[in-house]
Amino acid sequence: MKVAMSWFNDFTDISDIEPKQYADALTMSGTMVEGVEALGAELVNVVTGKITEITKHENADSLQVCMLDVGNGEPLQIVTGATNVKVGQIVPVALHGAKLAGGVTIKKGKLRGVVSNGMLCSHEELGITVEDLGYEPEYGILILNPETPIGIDIKEVFGLNENVIEFEITSNRPDCQSVIGLARETAVTFNRPFNLKKPVAEGNSEDVNDFAKVDVMDKEYCPRYCARMVKNVKIGPSPAWMVKRLQASGIRSINNIVDITNYLLLEYGQPMHAFDLRDISGSHIIVRRANDGEKITTLDEVERTLDSSMLVIADEKRAVAVAGVMGALNSEVKEDTTTVLFESANFDGASVRVTAKKLGMRTEASAKYEKGLDANMTLDAVNRACELVEMLGAGEVVGGVIDVHGELSQGRTLDLCPDKINKFLGADISTEFMVDTLRRLDFEVDTDKMTVKAPTYRADIESQADLAEEIVRIYGYNNIESTLMSGNVTTGGKNAKQSFEDLVKKALTSQGMYEIMTYSFTNPNVFDRLFIDKNSPLRNVVTITNPLGEENSIMRTTTVSSMLEILEKNYKQRNAYAPLFEIGKIYIPQDGELLPKESEIVTLGMYGDDVDFYTIKGMVEGLFDIVAAKDYKFVPKKDNTTYHPGRCAEIYFGTNLAGYIGQIHPKISKDYGIDAECYVAELDFSMLFDASNHKQTYKKLPKYPAVSRDIAILVDDSVLSGDIEDIIKRAGGKLLDNVELFDAYKGAQIPQGKKSMAYSATFRADDRTLNEEEITKVMDKILKNLKNNLGAELR
Repeated sequence: MKVAMSWFNDFTDISDIEPKQYADALTMSGTMVEGVEALGAELVNVVTGKITEITKHENADSLQVCMLDVGNGEPLQIVTGATNVKVGQIVPVALHGAKLAGGVTIKKGKLRGVVSNGMLCSHEELGITVEDLGYEPEYGILILNPETPIGIDIKEVFGLNENVIEFEITSNRPDCQSVIGLARETAVTFNRPFNLKKPVAEGNSEDVNDFAKVDVMDKEYCPRYCARMVKNVKIGPSPAWMVKRLQASGIRSINNIVDITNYLLLEYGQPMHAFDLRDISGSHIIVRRANDGEKITTLDEVERTLDSSMLVIADEKRAVAVAGVMGALNSEVKEDTTTVLFESANFDGASVRVTAKKLGMRTEASAKYEKGLDANMTLDAVNRACELVEMLGAGEVVGGVIDVHGELSQGRTLDLCPDKINKFLGADISTEFMVDTLRRLDFEVDTDKMTVKAPTYRADIESQADLAEEIVRIYGYNNIESTLMSGNVTTGGKNAKQSFEDLVKKALTSQGMYEIMTYSFTNPNVFDRLFIDKNSPLRNVVTITNPLGEENSIMRTTTVSSMLEILEKNYKQRNAYAPLFEIGKIYIPQDGELLPKESEIVTLGMYGDDVDFYTIKGMVEGLFDIVAAKDYKFVPKKDNTTYHPGRCAEIYFGTNLAGYIGQIHPKISKDYGIDAECYVAELDFSMLFDASNHKQTYKKLPKYPAVSRDIAILVDDSVLSGDIEDIIKRAGGKLLDNVELFDAYKGAQIPQGKKSMAYSATFRADDRTLNEEEITKVMDKILKNLKNNLGAELR
């Protein structure tokens, strides 16, 4: 919200306070100031001057030489090419050294041999718009009002010597959506008197109830409706002071009646509307629900279709406004309007928000109603509107007021407990300061009963904590002395799973991988993009009720798509190698359960010139080594449609399927814009945690030498290396220290359907040097088990 700083002087004197001081103080007391804009800051050394003489330029037919009086007692000569200047006119004069809009600097000099000591200015050169002027000026130099004083700063003429304060108002303080509310905060912050006069507009001896009638059919959506009437209306321009205040707040002046409603929107924070009473059938206002399919053309000249959830202001024949949102074109104030009915009403904030959202027309009025306005404010606002009508001479106010309402809020009463407040704040604030502060904030304090009654516009005051906040923000957070923490506290630290997560991240980053973080919600089309079967349980998802968009409308059941999206971004940025990982959640709906099952998944993804299946498998095995995962194996998987049918494996811990690893199907990679082989591994974090050894022990370095033996065997093509290693390890027993595959061969010397596999086995005993007999015995056992279980033949 933007407000001219000088406006606050109507309620509390802050004329001696600098804008920066004001902004800092208000921010510290709880009213955030976003910024301060000095209007006309670009204009320097531009004054008003009167043209006293005009002569032709001796060397140029298109130029004229003007002599001007700029109020310093000496005539000023300026050469101009403008043709609309005349003797006696008052014009803006940029003197030597002046600065104009856009940073233009004016210096004296010669134009075609004649001295020019400045420049006459147009409205564009001053940075003044047609809206600022309120009329379309003639082409050329800006001609000012003949009554304008000579020699004054041009900023004074157009009200540009003003500082505009921009506030950020939190949703719990609708009272600060008004100049009055902000002025009250200003007065309390600077400990100055606050003067708010009760608006008075007696009107004539007539009674508005004899001319108009109001019926509220839905008092839940409209707790209060006030109306007053003005006849003999004189539609015309608003006075300059009102126009300047509206413009400073970003509101364009239209005419005096409409400007009054906008002025009240700012001053009181109360949206108002003015009806042309001759357009109200039967002079009868009816506040009702709209009919399904009912049409209305709003002031923005758009026809809108209503439904029965929306509240409208209607007459006896049709709707004339969408309650709390916008008026209708059929009852707007026009140039020949003679009788106006001012509406000042209170509407249910939730209803207004729903209506505005359905119609796609969020307005200043709806934004204020949404936050919850005080129904007690409506009467003062309509009376203030009529007071302004009388002040501006814009019409004759009819006596009386129409005020339809039910039971109004009286404000919440709370106990005032200074000791509890001080304990809560860790401060030592006197009771006298608390009482004085609350009273200045318009709270009623009974020091006998030690109770506090909040004003009706402070619906956010609900507890002792709220009272403490009101007191301490005025006292000053910076005035509270620092103290040591006290009370019962727990020792900080991470639990086992959190520490294990850190270990997993360390294990992967130590292998050169980079961690990513992605959203848990995703697009429903990921299942088709990943070739996931139509009947797959992964398609059973949690749908977000109010998503940001279709692309973020479900909670993910797989992390593969999220990984591919980040790999795609890296590929498009021409990163040649992208080894990435993420520990993220998937969400699986559970039958009969309100909330889904949340499972953490460790996802690895990579592409690059030297990346293949064994690259990512090596990184997974490196992870397993660091976390001491045991009893794991990789089993080929050919029917996982997301992966390449010949380069995919399941990862097991014992008999439990923990995840998948492999090359993403080339068609999927291409769909994601990755023109390279892309490899992904997905692993259940909880299973990895359970399979890992969290209490690793260390043994002494061996004293005795190891003995190595090579084992070269022929096996069927279908036999897995992992199965061979498992048999060797079981048969080798305690004497087998390590086994590694060092060669796999298929060729002319190998029978069809067979392959040669060569392993290096290392044997060692902790208490002795192994002899040949012991090693031969173990080797015979290994070969026998290989033959019996896999049909292996020794080469």
